[in-house]
Amino acid sequence: MPVFRRRHLCSVAAALALTVTVPTTAATAAAPGSSAALREVLFVGNNWDGTADVIRSTGDFAKIGRINVIPDKDERMAAINADPIRWIYFMAIRNSVGEGHDQFVDDMYSTPDGKSVVVSRPSFADVVSIDLASGRLNWRFPVSGYRSDHMAVSPDGKRVAVSASTSNTVHVLDIVSGKELGEFGTGDKPHENIFTQDGKYIYNMAIGDVNTQTDAPWLDWTKGDRRITVVDATTFKQVKVIDMRPQLDALGLKDHSDAVRPAVFSPDESKLYFQVSFFNGFFEYDIATAKITRTKTLPKNPATSDDRTTFVNDSRHHGISMSPDGRKLCVAGTMDDYATVVDRATLQEGPLVTASKPYWATVSGDGKSCVVSESGTDQVTAIDFATGKKVASVPVGDHPQRVRLGRVAADWTSPSAS
Repeated sequence: MPVFRRRHLCSVAAALALTVTVPTTAATAAAPGSSAALREVLFVGNNWDGTADVIRSTGDFAKIGRINVIPDKDERMAAINADPIRWIYFMAIRNSVGEGHDQFVDDMYSTPDGKSVVVSRPSFADVVSIDLASGRLNWRFPVSGYRSDHMAVSPDGKRVAVSASTSNTVHVLDIVSGKELGEFGTGDKPHENIFTQDGKYIYNMAIGDVNTQTDAPWLDWTKGDRRITVVDATTFKQVKVIDMRPQLDALGLKDHSDAVRPAVFSPDESKLYFQVSFFNGFFEYDIATAKITRTKTLPKNPATSDDRTTFVNDSRHHGISMSPDGRKLCVAGTMDDYATVVDRATLQEGPLVTASKPYWATVSGDGKSCVVSESGTDQVTAIDFATGKKVASVPVGDHPQRVRLGRVAADWTSPSAS
């Protein structure tokens, strides 16, 4: 048996033992190559529900409709129950990273023509394309290994990259056909993916083992190979690897994790702002000099325990976005139950907007608001970039996580199958 497979089977057994891009505003514009009128929306993935709510991308962010992203659930469960190894991984996901729940939707993007939405489904270890009119599957791509995770879509909307977290692989697919265009290796447990604006490179952040209890700083070495892998988006050949460990050590931050979590580029892509495991704050990294240039520590919630083992999947803060003009950052303070807008020049935070376990931060269609998913109260909340104050909250499904801008037909309504 290959070494990596033995290692992950051991991780699964341990887990079981422990438990049992600048937004567009063309709401009615046609996509390239399409004559159909389209409407810009926000897709909200309800991870534990297995649904995606579709809401307005601006204004009151009112709900437009809902999609069932597991229409083939019975078929998938039959296949999992017939395969002992897949069943073990399925249960491990439920009882570890899933917090006792199945993970049915992690990430999603619509196709350029607004006819389909592509969804990664961790518990089913796949990526599927769902027809937005009928609610039926167009195609299904099983990832290597046993769990799919974060995705990224290319600037032209034609390719989607998905992390296969147990095989340390990123697959790049044609978004319309589901055909694999290529793949590349990563560090342990690939997580976030980002395409550069010109579509030439893909950045992947590997976060290591986040579902173990070895969370003390002196046990950091047990978390695995955590690094940023940068590849050519055409050849999928590695261009460079960025290891934050030496950077953090040089700053005297040896107790800080080097597991890079959500990240966002500045508009000119000269700076990368990123969060790491266990830390209530973020870092600024200069691409040209390959150095961490600034550190921002954000307030702790007095009610939040400092016991690292209580942080969900090692993420004290998880979610960061930037206003289109590059002047403001928006941070989801996950375990500290708030979100806040931070001035990029001064790194001064604004009001701490109460939010229950906010798990992601994105930008509204008009670029005026930051939108965070409140997984603890099953709603999404919009915060004004200019004032740092809450604009609106909208109820969604169970445990919302990723929120992505997308497009649907201008007259779209929920498919009857949903």
